[in-house]
Amino acid sequence: MGFLSDEELAQLLPAEEAAFASPVPTQIVSSDEYFPEPQNARQREVEARLKEMGDTLAARQGISRRRFFQTASGMAAAFLAMNQVYGNLFAVSEAEAATPELADERAGALKPQTVFDAHTHFLRDDTHLTGFLAMRQAVGKAGWNPGLTGHEQTIDDLKFANYFKEIYLDSDTKVALLTNAPSDIPDDWFLTNEMVFATRAKVNRFAGSKRMLAHYTIVPGQPGWLEGVEHAIADLKPDGWKGYTIGDNTHKASSHYPWRLDDEKLMYPAYERMARSGVKNVCIHKGLFPPSVEKQVPDLRPYVDVSDVGPAAKDWPQLNFVVYHSGYRHVGGSPAEAMAEWDRTGRSSWVSDLAEIPAKYGVTNVYGDLGQLFAYSSVAEPRLAAALMGTLVKGLGSDHVIWGTDAVWTGSPQWQIEGLRRLEIPEDMQAKHGFAPLGPADGPVKQAILAKNGLRIFGYDEHAELATPDRFAAMKDEYEHRGAERSNLRYGYVRKAAG
Repeated sequence: MGFLSDEELAQLLPAEEAAFASPVPTQIVSSDEYFPEPQNARQREVEARLKEMGDTLAARQGISRRRFFQTASGMAAAFLAMNQVYGNLFAVSEAEAATPELADERAGALKPQTVFDAHTHFLRDDTHLTGFLAMRQAVGKAGWNPGLTGHEQTIDDLKFANYFKEIYLDSDTKVALLTNAPSDIPDDWFLTNEMVFATRAKVNRFAGSKRMLAHYTIVPGQPGWLEGVEHAIADLKPDGWKGYTIGDNTHKASSHYPWRLDDEKLMYPAYERMARSGVKNVCIHKGLFPPSVEKQVPDLRPYVDVSDVGPAAKDWPQLNFVVYHSGYRHVGGSPAEAMAEWDRTGRSSWVSDLAEIPAKYGVTNVYGDLGQLFAYSSVAEPRLAAALMGTLVKGLGSDHVIWGTDAVWTGSPQWQIEGLRRLEIPEDMQAKHGFAPLGPADGPVKQAILAKNGLRIFGYDEHAELATPDRFAAMKDEYEHRGAERSNLRYGYVRKAAG
């Protein structure tokens, strides 16, 4: 994978080596699909406050700061530091950060909550996408994960074993959907479609229950792609479809097959097959295309916004169109620029456009996924995260927003789960924009977003599938009983500090 130039890469460091291993990231971490913004002044202030708080509270508890940050109190401290800098956006108290019993009680009460992550990734064992290798090299020396000391680092932490650990053991995620990314170069797919479905079978067989769903990745325009759809329906039995209208997102500059959802000649024959098969969730990567990227690949601009979603959804009410990243444009751009756009206009490209589709087209089959959007905005501009959540819930409905984290690129998804559980839209923003509050962590809105919406459209009966403890539940109990620790690592790049 390689969209960054050599000059840009020279300004970056591996996140595992250079980023502070806090429970919640304190600066932007990117893959090499986009160039990350440097840590800004408020993020530095959050980090400084959190380090000071960690030193004090860890000493009181007789543990190291590193260990403190792996506890429920440490997670609470991270959100407390963010509130001190950004304002009271997250539900957290000083008592929770200072009192392990109180933090553990809250975490234990929420642990049974069903969380369905509809947006997860890992890389195949024989991957050629070795751009991630540099980010692993010095993690053992950094001392954040003792299990990685004593040997040269590889990209194994972006492969299945670490995926399993971070999704199912280090977070409250109960069910995950394995998704994928294609390429015009066959060897540069994250996973082949056959690998995706072999993984689903392996995970569910081992669990003794249905803990993993899987997409079949479509490649409209590539030779034989419709035959692939027929093969998937007949043999692979996908839970949904995944597509990138940008074509080859891994190699944008040489993408040969971009496409639009409303291309009647190309796409409608496929929709007819999908509708007939009963596999009706069409999940589409949109957004993550800031102006800086548009300057480099301007020919792809017509394919990456959400202008094609409404017409396709109106013509195909039998299908659900799930827009990954909710079309958020500014990942890789300036967080301040995105916040300024919202403050100036009350809109966010292209999230606001997506949220307006149901009213504009009279449809009820459009959904927004939170992958990258929530992770990026909650770290960079928490008020923007609140604005984006308010926009999506108001426009699409609280029953049409789907939880996704884009893990494992973002590390264990627990910090994102906690972020949504704690986030509230400020009262001034509610009043000005007509946003309803998100409510408590276990309230109806957040329960719907974290699990119920996704499980409903994917036809997953959580009461039947999760009623009896399975092997994964037993493994997690044993894992936690042994005192296993979240690494708090993220996988990607951060900007070098000035000077």
